Amino acid sequence: MTATVGVEAAYRRCEDITRSQAANFAYGIRLLPGAKRRALSAIYATARRIDDIGDGQLPSEEKLDRLAQTRAALHRLPADGGDDPVLTALGHAATRMPIPLAAFDELIDGCAADVTGRRYDTFDDLHWYCQCVAGSIGRLSLGVFGTAEPGPAAPLADALGVALQLTNILRDLVEDRADGRIYLPAEDLARFGCTLELGAAGFTDPPRRLIDLVRFEAARAARWYDTGLRLLPLLDRRSAACTAAMAGIYRRLLARIAADPLAVTHSRVSLPGREKAWVAARALVGRTR
Repeated sequence: MTATVGVEAAYRRCEDITRSQAANFAYGIRLLPGAKRRALSAIYATARRIDDIGDGQLPSEEKLDRLAQTRAALHRLPADGGDDPVLTALGHAATRMPIPLAAFDELIDGCAADVTGRRYDTFDDLHWYCQCVAGSIGRLSLGVFGTAEPGPAAPLADALGVALQLTNILRDLVEDRADGRIYLPAEDLARFGCTLELGAAGFTDPPRRLIDLVRFEAARAARWYDTGLRLLPLLDRRSAACTAAMAGIYRRLLARIAADPLAVTHSRVSLPGREKAWVAARALVGRTR
């Protein structure tokens, strides 16, 4: 590997990024043994970089150009991380674990869809996006976790990623709309008579319609969790604990949203740190509910 950055320093940089920016995922990642923890931190730091390009303040054409540059740099791995600590760590991890680096292409495709303002007519359309930006991370993570049954495990990792992304979409409903993004399928908005137009006091849709819409989408996400969590028995204990912690935090967030759907129409719903730590502790001893 051609690299001018020390591997250990590169991993430390990725772990620093994960601790400071992965508000939910860090609770699960810390449950992994050292080598897997460092590798998953490298995946997260790379994904974070791609997301930051898509969510940044640059003009759209420049964002797309930077995404293309990032794609090209990832295609050079694992051979050459150059002087980039994140790519150095990721490339090193990929020489030791079966990490499907090509999945980052899907993440970049999803971020490019954000940049171009793509909207989704049907759930099948939205499912494509969720697979790109979150299912891809599930499959990348599976490369770190390892499993004796990769055939059955891969679609379950993908499903769990879809569940997490649907939860993110509900959590960030107002924030995304303020940025001009609508992820919920047009067919669902029409079904419940909602537009998600924002006024001075929030969404202008009648509250009852919003409640029904959010609960419908939350129930759909819950079904994806039911499927995705079938992955746990296919993983070793520590990898299962990591996955259960991350999924458990998001599933509790989803339950909070379903219990009070209008909360997401006013601000971002979140869990306190102590509750996240509690979920992670339960995951470590094998209790996921």
